[in-house]
Amino acid sequence: MTYETSESAAAPEGGGPGASARHSLRWNKVPEVTVYFWIIKVLCTTVGETAADLLNEKAGLGLTGVSVLMSALLAVVLVVQFRTSAYRAGVYWLAVALISIVGTLISDNLTDNMGVPLETSTAVFAIALAVVFVIWYRRERTLSVHHIDTTSRESYYWLAVLFTFALGTAAGDLVSERMDLGYWLSAVLFAAAIAAVAIAHFALGLDAVWSFWIAYILTRPLGASIGDYLSQPGGDGGLGLGTVVTSALFLAVILGLVVYLSATRKDVLEPERAPAHAG
Repeated sequence: MTYETSESAAAPEGGGPGASARHSLRWNKVPEVTVYFWIIKVLCTTVGETAADLLNEKAGLGLTGVSVLMSALLAVVLVVQFRTSAYRAGVYWLAVALISIVGTLISDNLTDNMGVPLETSTAVFAIALAVVFVIWYRRERTLSVHHIDTTSRESYYWLAVLFTFALGTAAGDLVSERMDLGYWLSAVLFAAAIAAVAIAHFALGLDAVWSFWIAYILTRPLGASIGDYLSQPGGDGGLGLGTVVTSALFLAVILGLVVYLSATRKDVLEPERAPAHAG
């Protein structure tokens, strides 16, 4: 996990033992981007798709009621996330799973309840995400996820994550409907797009920050396509596992990986203790 040192007290004049400036470590609030990160991210996007469908079908609250309920749960978890002093795998990934569901529900509400065309919602979410990035960069001079170590940066981060999920949902549905590829071929298409981003980054020097965020957006329709393929009936091109089985299966894998990461801290870079400097 990356960190920065910040001076918490000015060194008094005159030197001596009291003249050492004290420094504090600023812990990153999000995990290191490892293979575990991408695996859990895709799993969370799959759960976002299947759990949203499951809740809409079984809860009896309607699409709007489910959206309000899940948004309230997300707000509670984000409060806990903001109150933590450093990255905590359980809290962080619970927030991601919930924000995946909420992002899906926002897009579905616009399409199903309000009749907003997917072209329009895709454009709106893309513009909203671009605005978040512009304001974030103008205020913080970085979009790097290696330095989510202040309340301001964390706020921009989670707002951007929400819009990436909403954008990925709308854009993924738009591509699937327009190209009529079916769930499996759609998953292959989005996986190929992510692979192209990886090649552009590692072989052609595409900026790491933009590579990350582009891939982050593309994992949303990838996970949704996988979720639909597993859960939808065979007559609709799926395997027919259903939303209950698919959601439970992926949640179990997520839980196992999060427990593993919490125990091993493989997605945490321990900071070195910053030395005090003489005044």
